[in-house]
Amino acid sequence: MTPQSNFMVLAPIRADRIGPLNSLLESMTGLPGMANPKNPIVPFERFGTIHYARFVILDDRTLDDLAHFGVPIPDFQPSLAFLGDCDGPAETCLEHLSNGAGTGLRQIFSHCVGFDTNSDLLTWMKDHSRPAAAAYVNWVGRTVRQIREEAALRDHLLTYLGAHPRAGDDLQGIRDDLIASVRSEQQTGKLTLSPPEPTPFGWRLRNLLHLAIVPTALLVLIIILIAWPLVLVPLVLAVVIFAWLLRHYEKTEPEIIVRPSPEHGVMLARLEDHDVTNQFTVVGSIKPSLFRRVTLTAILWLIDYGARHIYNHGRLGRIQTIHFARWAFLDGKQRVLFASNYDGSLESYMDDFINKVGWGLNLVFSNGVGYPRTHWLVRDGSKSEQQFRYTLRRHQVPTQVWYKAYPGLTAFDIARNTRVREGVEQTSMIDDEIRQWLRDL
Repeated sequence: MTPQSNFMVLAPIRADRIGPLNSLLESMTGLPGMANPKNPIVPFERFGTIHYARFVILDDRTLDDLAHFGVPIPDFQPSLAFLGDCDGPAETCLEHLSNGAGTGLRQIFSHCVGFDTNSDLLTWMKDHSRPAAAAYVNWVGRTVRQIREEAALRDHLLTYLGAHPRAGDDLQGIRDDLIASVRSEQQTGKLTLSPPEPTPFGWRLRNLLHLAIVPTALLVLIIILIAWPLVLVPLVLAVVIFAWLLRHYEKTEPEIIVRPSPEHGVMLARLEDHDVTNQFTVVGSIKPSLFRRVTLTAILWLIDYGARHIYNHGRLGRIQTIHFARWAFLDGKQRVLFASNYDGSLESYMDDFINKVGWGLNLVFSNGVGYPRTHWLVRDGSKSEQQFRYTLRRHQVPTQVWYKAYPGLTAFDIARNTRVREGVEQTSMIDDEIRQWLRDL
C-alpha cells in the first residue's frame, strides 16, 4: 500500500507583484480556475502521483472583524499558497516538481518575498512548507495510478457489454466472457491492473506508534486513578474550569455575521462546477484568546487522529463526498486555513455538513471569528443555516489554479470502480455476487 501525504508551500507576495502573479496563474488555466494539465508553467499531467493541487492567493478581507474584539488589526500580507495531495512522501513529490517543473515554479515564486534567481528551489520550498494540523484522505492507499487503471477497466467492460450483448440467465458465462476480454486486453497492454506496492515499513511503524498514543494515554490515566484516586480531584477541577471558561467566552465574544457581497459570490461561482468535483479554500482568524488557540489545537489533533486511524476508508463521519481535506495554522496560530476537494455543488456540500456533522463543524469553526454563536462547543452554530452559509462564503477565497488528476470521477465512482476490479480479480463468484458486480457496471 502506498500511503498519501500533502504539502503546502506558503510565502508572502511582494506588494507590487500581486497583479502580475494573478495574470501568470490565469495563464495556467483552461476554464476559469481549472488548471490546464498541459500548461507549460506547471504541467501537472507529468506528475503521476499528484491527486489534487492548487495555487491560491490568500488575501483575507475579514481582518477588520477583529476590531470587535478590541485587539489591533494585524497587517498580514497577501500570501501565495501552493497545496498538493499526493501518493508517497510529500518531500519526494516536491523533489519531482522541482526537477520537472523548476522553471515554471521559479517563475511563480519570483513574485514572492525572499525568492530570487539564486535561490535553490527545492530548499526554498521546503523552508516555506507548512504542515497540516489535521488532514483527511478519503481512502488511504488508493493511488492515482489505481484510480485511473480501474476507471479504464470499467470503461472497457461497459464497451464490451455493449458490443457483445448476452441474453438469458447464464451469469457465470457472462462473467467468464468479461474476464476473458480483460485478460486479452492485459496481454496486449491495453489494460493494466498494477498490484499495490509494499507498504513502507517506516510509515507502518510511525502509524502504529501514533495509533497507540490515545489508548496508551487512557491506560496510564486509569492506572494513575487506581493507584492515586485523589488525582481525580484536579482532573474534575480542570474540567470544571474548562467548562466555565468555554461558556464565558461563548456568552461574551461578539457574534459577527456579515452577508458576503454579491460581487464576491459571483467571483467565486465563476470558478466552480466545471467538474463533478469542486475545490474549497477558506481562511479566517482564530478568536483572539489563548483559550481558543489551545482548544482548537487540541480539537484538530483529535480530528487528525480520527482521520488517520478511523475515517480512512471512504467517509468522514457520515460524509462520503470529500476526496481530501486539511486544516493548517497560519501566522503563529492567529489564523487557520481549511482546504478541501468535494463532489457536487457548494450548496449540497454545506447541506451535507449541516445535516450530517453539524456538531463537528461547530467543534472546529466556532473557534473562529465570524461563526454563529454556539453552546457547549457543539450545539447551535451551524443550525443557524443562513448565518452559517454567509460565514463560509464570506471567508472563502478564490482558488486561482486547481488541478484534479481524474476529471469526471466522484468518490462514489472511484469506490465503485474498485469493486469492479475486485470482482475481476476474484477467483470465483456465486450468481448473487455476479448480479451485484454487474450492477456496478
